[in-house]
Amino acid sequence: MLNIAVSSQKGGVGKTTVSINLAHAFARAGVRTLLVDADPQGSVGLSLTRQSRLLTGFYDYLQDPGIPLERLIVPTRLETFSLVASGQASDYEAGGGMGAHLARVRDFLCGAAAHGFELCILDTAAGLFGVTSDVIVSSEAVIIPQQAEPLGIRSVPKLLEAINRLRVMNPRLTVLGVCLTMVQNDLPESTEAAVALRQLLPPEMVFKTQIPRDGLFVRASARGLPVGVLENGAGAQNDFDSLRAEIEAKLQPGDSMRASHG
Repeated sequence: MLNIAVSSQKGGVGKTTVSINLAHAFARAGVRTLLVDADPQGSVGLSLTRQSRLLTGFYDYLQDPGIPLERLIVPTRLETFSLVASGQASDYEAGGGMGAHLARVRDFLCGAAAHGFELCILDTAAGLFGVTSDVIVSSEAVIIPQQAEPLGIRSVPKLLEAINRLRVMNPRLTVLGVCLTMVQNDLPESTEAAVALRQLLPPEMVFKTQIPRDGLFVRASARGLPVGVLENGAGAQNDFDSLRAEIEAKLQPGDSMRASHG
């Protein structure tokens, strides 16, 4: 199973939107995908199921690894797409520093692989501390969503440096790339910020696919659905299918998911 953490330096950059819709894109392509809400704010759960706060989830497992994984996995209407909510013990995240939860995060991911999932996408809390750092260290790859606005762009190199330091604990960790989000093509400051990021980083570090600012994402969240399920969501779905294709092209040939769905 391939584990991809979706991480950002700060909140409000479209991290949950990318996590939900990218996971849905992989599931639509036939990859057995598990979307894990590893953000104690529970944004994935709140976007996809109104009862998420009542569900046993990821942080409950970190508190009590004796909980069977079957109790955590929530199926969706798409057979290849399941999710795990953040859970009722999400305040547990506050306890312990980096490495405090590493063994239990790894146990959780091993359990998910044993249940036949081929891909696990983990939506993490903003910042690289606590459980987020342990999730990243336990993953093979990281995707960094970044809002196309001038101030945020300047923080990306520091985030990349911080992720690079985590490679001490996991030399296999790969940054798949930075994904520009909330791009407004009619706003010069937004398009200029996107250009500036591409000039700041090597070409291979920034995905060609950009995610626009679109009211469809708000509407999809209000209805508890990935955007591609909406009647007029085909254009947005195409963006995430394109992002999925870029990710598949970057994966190592020996990766288990690519071996099944190359």
